[in-house]
Amino acid sequence: MTKIAYLECPTGLAGDMCLGALVHAGVPLDYLAEKLKPLGISHEYRLWAELVHRNGQQATKVHVELLSEPKHRISAEEGVDPHTTFAHHLHSTKSNSIQHTHTHDSQHSHSHSSDHNHEPHETDHGHSRHLPEIEQLIRAAQLPPRVEAWSLAVFRRLAEAEGAVHGISPDQVHFHEVGATDAIVDIVGTCLGLDWLGIEQMYCSPMPTGGGTIRAAHGQLPVPSPAVLKLWEMRQVPIYSNGIQRELVTPTGAAIATTLATDFGAPPTMTLQKVGLGAGSRNLPIPNMVRLWIGEAAGEERREKKEERREPQFREQEKHEANRVIPGSGTADLQETIAVLETQIDDLNPQAIGYVMEALFAVGAVDVFTQAIAMKKSRPGLLLNVICHPDQIEACESLIFRETTTLGIRRSMQQRSILQRMIQTVQTPYGEVRVKVAWHRGSLTNAQPEYEDCAAIARQHNIPWREVHRLAQQAWHKRQAITEQEVNTEKNTMTDATANTTMASTTMAGEMTA
Repeated sequence: MTKIAYLECPTGLAGDMCLGALVHAGVPLDYLAEKLKPLGISHEYRLWAELVHRNGQQATKVHVELLSEPKHRISAEEGVDPHTTFAHHLHSTKSNSIQHTHTHDSQHSHSHSSDHNHEPHETDHGHSRHLPEIEQLIRAAQLPPRVEAWSLAVFRRLAEAEGAVHGISPDQVHFHEVGATDAIVDIVGTCLGLDWLGIEQMYCSPMPTGGGTIRAAHGQLPVPSPAVLKLWEMRQVPIYSNGIQRELVTPTGAAIATTLATDFGAPPTMTLQKVGLGAGSRNLPIPNMVRLWIGEAAGEERREKKEERREPQFREQEKHEANRVIPGSGTADLQETIAVLETQIDDLNPQAIGYVMEALFAVGAVDVFTQAIAMKKSRPGLLLNVICHPDQIEACESLIFRETTTLGIRRSMQQRSILQRMIQTVQTPYGEVRVKVAWHRGSLTNAQPEYEDCAAIARQHNIPWREVHRLAQQAWHKRQAITEQEVNTEKNTMTDATANTTMASTTMAGEMTA
């Protein structure tokens, strides 16, 4: 089964809240600290956690205590978010606010107040980091492949949003040292935690907008901040107001969610295994925490068992909507933009290709395949092809450059048509098997049992794989026949009811005329 997570954000999201939820869910803080050391910034911060209460509920608060040499003492008590202290260098304190600017060739990202902040920290304005420097730190840290790819993608998306706000390229965005240190720990730490838990897909709730204004170098800015609003726009995130007039979502939190979440909306169907609670700093009218739901994606059979407790009329209606395939229903094929990456390789140990292909799938590639080719000087080589979504280009290219000997990657954006599909689970004599079902304009075109499920059962029971595959197909077709029969019966019943109603109306009209 697929390990999934759902990030519920009733009071918004910040990087430290993500870390808190992960630690509360079981990720060892020592593991995070150890894996973060190769980044080479351990002297800049201290990582620690504590259990706190928010509106009577216990949650984990992770602190990234910054240790840089003091030139200005910055207090987060009044809401300055180190995540977003990337520049304009506006810092608030409990008793006053200090605004000071520097002259740079590149723009700074916005800094402003937030309700999800860290402890007071100190900053030395003598240093700064731009995106390429941060990317180099991440690439040199020998992080797990998924963690490196995810971290690079989150920072790239954050820089793209800030660049769009200021009208500059992402590489020109200037991250103030304090903000960069804090964000590096939050972003890379979050990716490490998700990888440690084995999360394959993450979903996220709609985001609360917050309200009011924040102080920045350009004066008062409305909430949501420009960077957060741009990140939401880039991913078409569903948003709403929970009535709290404060800044609730930080740019770091928004970047993590918009980069790593597969989709935004209601919780996916899942078998819930554990919940991690990550606390924000302030007490709000509702518990100030994110809730990380962790579990396995549940199949249709499990869903039907749960729904047996529902009212029969609703249960039957939802079952038909979820499972039936009605020929001629007019469902159109889906269209999407996909990225195609390709490169030729003739000087890499063939044993590495299998590893590269697995790693590409792990960072989000839709498909990976190779073709044998003849290259210059008649050398045998291969053409590596990667199909991925546009927001995964950076992750896939970074991995190819790191793990292969290629010096360049070609990319193209293409349109593709994809069939409507769903995953249904069937019961065989040996266990559950997922079946991928696809149809074209309402007509069933394919129903294939998942290879991995069949292989696992075949190994467990020492039976041929093709026998498991046959039994799964047989079970699905039997189930489909029953479903179609139920649908036809329902249609006939509705037709009879309509006919009876029409006849009764005609008779009544005749009697009234007489």
